[in-house]
Amino acid sequence: MDARPGQTAAFRQSSSRHSPPGLQHSRERNILSKKWMRLLSHTAKLFWLVLLACCLLPGQPAWAQSAPIQMPVQIPAQMPVFNPESTYQSCVDATCGVPMAGPGGLCPDACSQSFACGEAPFWCEALDPSWHWTFLPQGFLYHTYWASAAEPRLSTQIFHEQHEGTLLDSQIAGRLGIVRFGQRYAEEGIQFDVIAGAKLRQDVDDQMNMVGTDYRFDLPLTYRRGQHAWKFGFYHISAHTGDEYLLTHPGFNRLNFYRDALYLGYSYYVVPELRIYGELDYAFDSEYSEPWALQFGLDYGPATTTGIWGAPFFAINGHLRQELDFGGNVNIQGGWAWRGEGLAAGTLRTGPYYYNGGSPQFSFYATSEQQIGWGVWYDF
Repeated sequence: MDARPGQTAAFRQSSSRHSPPGLQHSRERNILSKKWMRLLSHTAKLFWLVLLACCLLPGQPAWAQSAPIQMPVQIPAQMPVFNPESTYQSCVDATCGVPMAGPGGLCPDACSQSFACGEAPFWCEALDPSWHWTFLPQGFLYHTYWASAAEPRLSTQIFHEQHEGTLLDSQIAGRLGIVRFGQRYAEEGIQFDVIAGAKLRQDVDDQMNMVGTDYRFDLPLTYRRGQHAWKFGFYHISAHTGDEYLLTHPGFNRLNFYRDALYLGYSYYVVPELRIYGELDYAFDSEYSEPWALQFGLDYGPATTTGIWGAPFFAINGHLRQELDFGGNVNIQGGWAWRGEGLAAGTLRTGPYYYNGGSPQFSFYATSEQQIGWGVWYDF
């Protein structure tokens, strides 16, 4: 039976024996260089200090953070104040949400104009900030970290790895909001979600053979008010080596890598287009993975509907893992992004990226990779 990480000192001293044959390289490849580790460590400390300071800042109501519309909306005399129990609910277009910070649809500028009931093509529900229970709500309160290789999403990335050649990493994932207590047409309240996905790797140079697949599901409870967003939840991740890879590498020591963990994440929206975040997670049951991990970073990109033209984006993420002596990885992305209409719309992005650190495929967790490639991502 395999020993678990952290159980014996001998395991730490001989952890390289678990690394895949053919992907086994020098100790310098197994984790980031000492220079990168020092830089990442100092950056992490600075980020967490900034996040701590942001936690102490007062939050604003969601609608108060959007510059495009001057609030409150001017409602003509013939349009009564919105009442959830009134017969005038038909005057509200659910696709036109309350202005908000961060990703999410904003009401068009024409919402600031005056219309008679029945004549307005859209109307912002700006007069009902109260919270309600909603089953299967629109949108999400805590969004995916764009540059995090650990987050479930829809994506595909083709890249060149300096030692392994051309590889293709793809993800298939979905996210569903189950219930929310908060505003119906704004990203504010408390919400419970379900997320699940699979991340697979194929070898482009070897007839697209399957190298490995990681499976993950999350049960997050999220909270958002103004510029502050929190999440607390559970996730399970397990790694599975591809059958074709095992056939072509008969000496490979397959790893039963899995991780059951609780996490706590915090995001602060400096402006609607810029978010900084940090997350700490602890595994209470794992194999090959040690308990502690943390990640941090920033996302900059469109927070409102972009149309066909899109807008530039930039994202960076650092992920530190105890099983790699907190060396982890760094992922940098940039390019062009498109934001759809409505609260439930996601963000489509494409562009080049650079990744350096422990492999995002956990069957090869102890192997360091340097990736330069192009990706397409759709985030929830």
